[in-house]
Amino acid sequence: MGENKDRMLAGEWYLPDDEELGADTRRRFELCAAYNAYGGADPAERTAILAELIGSLGKDVRIRPPFQCDYGRYITIGDRTFINFNAVFLDAAPITIGSDVQIGPGVQLLTPTHDMGAERRRAGWEKAAPITIGDNVWLGGGVIVCPGVTIGDNTVVGAGSVVVRDLPAGVLAVGNPARVVRSLTGR
Repeated sequence: MGENKDRMLAGEWYLPDDEELGADTRRRFELCAAYNAYGGADPAERTAILAELIGSLGKDVRIRPPFQCDYGRYITIGDRTFINFNAVFLDAAPITIGSDVQIGPGVQLLTPTHDMGAERRRAGWEKAAPITIGDNVWLGGGVIVCPGVTIGDNTVVGAGSVVVRDLPAGVLAVGNPARVVRSLTGR
């Protein structure tokens, strides 16, 4: 494995314009294009493409195209999870999604971040932090989850929210930035 890929996977600063990462990107591009083109095709064929694209794919996962990701291989999706149209998962760090998760249209899970210093940002440096979504979570349409965030089991995030810090299990969170507005325990 090359130096930049090693750094990326370790959560350190790296340069993404690297030959090895470029090859991984081309692999992802071809698989996403094939998956997205198979809109009404045989479900077994679509599942086979997803199984090749996604690092770990649970049983009965449904992803409505179009779907885009950075690499695919750093994504784990649990059983019976549903992902609606126009999902964007930038998996420069691991993205772990539990079982029985509902993800609305236009949701973005974004693991990369860039340097605040303009000079390093212009030079292309970035790093990534993992995102973890617990079991039975519902992310409403247009939710954005930022690098390093964990969302606990049974939590609901309202449409259009931007999640910039961890959310505990069993709560409703809304807004930009997303804030817990109430507990959902016992429901």
